[in-house]
Formats: sequence, C-alpha cells, structure tokens
Amino acid sequence: RSNPYQTDLLRDGVRRYLQLPADQTVLILHAKVAQKSYGNEKRFFCPPPCVYLSGPGWKLKQEQIKARDLGEEGFRVCGYMGLDSMGSSLMETQKLSFEEQPDAKGFGCAKALYISDADKRKHFRLVLKLFFSNGQEIGTFHSKLIKVISKPSQKKQSLKNTDLCISSGSKVSLFNRLRSQTVSTRYLSVEGGAFIASARQWAAFTLHLADERCTWSEFPLQEGYIRYGSVVQLVCTATGITLPPLIIRKVTKQYAMLDVDEPISQLHKCAFQFQGSDRMYLCLSTEKVIQFQASPCPKEANRELLNDGSCWTIIGTETVEYTFSESLACVHEPVSPMPLVTALQLTGGGDVAMLEVQGEYFHAHLKVWFGDVEAETMYRSPKSLVCVVPDVSAFGSDWRWLRYPITVPLLLIRDDGLIYSSSFTFTYTPEQSFIPGQQVLTDVPQDSDKLLDSIHQEFTRTNFHLFMQS
Repeated sequence: RSNPYQTDLLRDGVRRYLQLPADQTVLILHAKVAQKSYGNEKRFFCPPPCVYLSGPGWKLKQEQIKARDLGEEGFRVCGYMGLDSMGSSLMETQKLSFEEQPDAKGFGCAKALYISDADKRKHFRLVLKLFFSNGQEIGTFHSKLIKVISKPSQKKQSLKNTDLCISSGSKVSLFNRLRSQTVSTRYLSVEGGAFIASARQWAAFTLHLADERCTWSEFPLQEGYIRYGSVVQLVCTATGITLPPLIIRKVTKQYAMLDVDEPISQLHKCAFQFQGSDRMYLCLSTEKVIQFQASPCPKEANRELLNDGSCWTIIGTETVEYTFSESLACVHEPVSPMPLVTALQLTGGGDVAMLEVQGEYFHAHLKVWFGDVEAETMYRSPKSLVCVVPDVSAFGSDWRWLRYPITVPLLLIRDDGLIYSSSFTFTYTPEQSFIPGQQVLTDVPQDSDKLLDSIHQEFTRTNFHLFMQS
C-alpha cells in the first residue's frame, strides 16, 4: 500500500476529481480491415484513421503550460501515426495536425497510411504518438487489431467462416466513390443533427438487424449476421441520430439485386432502400444526403438500376478510447502505457472478497481504487491486476444506516497520481433479509450501537455485483 499520509492527500484529490473530473480523452476510430497495396500502388486506408481529443483536462493542461510562461504555442498538440512495427523513424509515419471543431474537440486524420505487399503480416495495429509542441511527450496509444485483406471477397460468404461477415450491433462506416476515383470519396456522416456526405470526416454507425414486421417506433433489436434483403437501421454512435428502417441490397454493376440473401462481407458494394417506399434509395448529391428513385428493369424483375450516388461501400469499424487525468500531479513522464480494463472477475465474499481486473497494458505502478478508496493491489501480469475489495465501511460510517446499494467508479491510479478512469463500476448490495418485515428506523436511539454493528456486519458480508457502463 501507499504511504498513509500520501494516501490521505491523494484521497482528497480523488474526491475532488470525482466531483469535477478533469479528464483528457483520446479517441481513435479506424476500419477493421485494410486492403494491401501491391507494387507501386498505394491503397490508402479507407476510411482513414481519425483521432479526437476531448475533455476539460486539455484546457487545464493548457493553463498549466501558460503558467510556466510557455505560451499558447507550447500547448499545441501534434502527433504521428504509423503501423506498429514500422520502426521508430518519424519518416515512416504520418504527421497529424489537430484542428479545433465547433464542439471544442480536437480532430486529426491520417489520410496517407497504407500497408505494402512487402509486409507479410495478417494483422497489425496502428500506433499514435502524441506530443506538445514544446517537445513534451504525452504518450503512445494503440488501435485495435486490423485484419489485412488482399481485396474484397467476390465469393458468396459462408457463415462457417464469419471472419469478414458483419454482425448485428457492430459498427460500420459507409463511403461512396464516384467513378472509382479516390478524390471523389464521400463518407456518410452527421453534422448539425442532419445526415451529410463529407469529404473530410466519417461517422461510425451501429448497424442493427430489425424485425421487418414491426413499426419503426417499436424496432426490436435482433442478433445475428446481416444478410442482403434484411431490414436494418443505422444509428450514429456519436449523436444517436438514426435513419428510418432500410432494406440493404447487394449492388452488382450499378444494379440493386432484389433476390440476393447471402451474408454481407467487408468492403462490399451495397444500397439502402427505404422500407415501404417505391424504389427510393439512400443517395448522396455532392455533400447532401437525399433519396433517389431507382429505375425498374423490364427484362429482369429482380434488378433495379441505381445511380452512382446510391452505391455505397460498407466496412466494419473499431473505436478505442483512452481517458486519463493529470489534475492531481504535474506529470512529466508519458501517460503511456495506457491501461485498458476489459473485464472484472470476483472471487470470495465478505471480508475475503478479491477482484481480478482484466485488460491490457497493466504494470506494477498501478493501484486499483474503488471511488476514493485505495485497494490493496497486486500486479499479476500485463493483462491482470488482483485487489482486495475494500470493506464498505471505508466509504464512511453513514453507510451503515442505508438499505440500498452503493455504487462506486473503478479507477486505476499510477504512483505519481495520474488517474486512468474506466467504464466499470462496483456495487455493494446489502442483504435485506436479516430483519424480516422490519422497517428502517428514522430516529435510532443511542443505545442501539449493538444493533447497528450487527446490521453493519451483515452489510459487509453482502453480495457484490459488477456493472459495466458503456
């Protein structure tokens, strides 16, 4: 455990942080697959990997740098992105320039990354290195695994090999490329509460499989892989804005195929017909998203002729988010390696409850905190930390009066006070059956200490429940 005096100081700081989190968030968006380049041809990753910087902690950091008389220029964030084994030379990576958006987020995009045929890997990660313009390193951040493919699969996909299939509830990006020209690429995006076709930014959409017999307002979600002919709904992951129910169609040579029901594969050409409409399809016109009416084919009733703007390419996407706070310490070391919590595993109960925190990039200088209470933490491996669950009394004696659960956020805190927040919380749930039929007293007499102690002991022998908040 940490020094008790230092722990008290740190605990006060953690309380302030929990009341007003000064977080710095780095969000990386990228595609699940990347098409390999051959010879001198460069197939740039599409959609291009994007980075968003958000959170009030960046502003706080700017004020700290200003206070050291480094001025605005010293605060500017710059970055480099490349593939994970390309070496350390910045010549092999792409420089990112971050521009501030109307929502105060910083945005950068790596438009010229590709993987050559000399690289024989089947999977790789992107590596993002962030710096302040005064030269101070912020840290190194990794994407999720990206699968390398030679070209989009032309074969009918089989659910026996689901590696390239797209499942309901997964995230996708849609882009349109007129006459196969890279410069004409437009991405389906959301801006100002409306769907647009953007040449600069792309949005990730959750693709849900819908029950075609239900109305739009009911919209029950279904599991399974998306097949052509299915009714689907696209929901923007950032804003929650959604399009009406759509029927997804396979596109072959600018024709929508009405009788194809095979599973959808990565980088397939597809079209989206508005359910219940008369051949109306989702279409782009320069930067606007409109509806286009397809033409029937007299000789082939199973086909409808589309225009270029109605033909979309679909690709699965991934999002990885890193959140940290330097508000408790003047951190000079990089914030990486950035730990990622992916799961919690509880063993035992009461006074001997142990929690295994599972994830990636753990190290021996991390402590697990339950809210503002430090837990005795043991480092097991880069993917596992084990800690003793603190007694509920550590959250204050007032809790012994309560008959409802108490939920605290799960944090990882580095030795120097750097806070890594997670999407996980921990809930203490009291047993409510130890005094059958008895109400909680509003005014407890002074001689009831023994009763309270017994209640408190029961509370601390309670069930523990884990909740993940997305």
